[in-house]
Formats: sequence, C-alpha cells, structure tokens
Amino acid sequence: MVDEQGGPEMVSFRELARRLVAEQVVKNISHQRVSQLSREDPAFPPVVEVGRSKAVDWRLALPYFRARTPRPGWRTDLKGAPPAAE
Repeated sequence: MVDEQGGPEMVSFRELARRLVAEQVVKNISHQRVSQLSREDPAFPPVVEVGRSKAVDWRLALPYFRARTPRPGWRTDLKGAPPAAE
C-alpha cells in the first residue's frame, strides 16, 4: 500500500463515505453501507483496525467505488401486501 507519494492515506469509513459523496463518486452512501461492503465484498480494499474504528486507504477505495456497479435494495414499501394465509 506504500507508493511514491509517501504511503497510504488512511480514512475511516465515515470519512470515506463523506468524501465519496463530496467528490460525486456516488450520490449517497452511509458509513454503515461502507462497513457492509467491507464485510461482504471480497474485492473491497484491505481494512485496517485503528483503535475501535476501521480504516481503508483512500487511494485504493476510490478506484473500487468508481468501478463498482451499485445494486440498490428492493423497495418493499412499493410491493403489494403478501397474500393472506388461509
């Protein structure tokens, strides 16, 4: 993770989410969603624990999120009610 610019630029999941939105990489993302992706996606950049927080190298996370195809969840409020059980 070290490069010619002096090493990794570690950011917390909260800061990562804020930067992704500020740089318009994604329209909206929470630090909870970042945490979920870190647990579920094997392609997610390496995570480092810093105290009780988790951090990731911004230089690795940025290309990951730029290349990632978002998969929004289902809108359960728009689905009809399930059929009544008899």
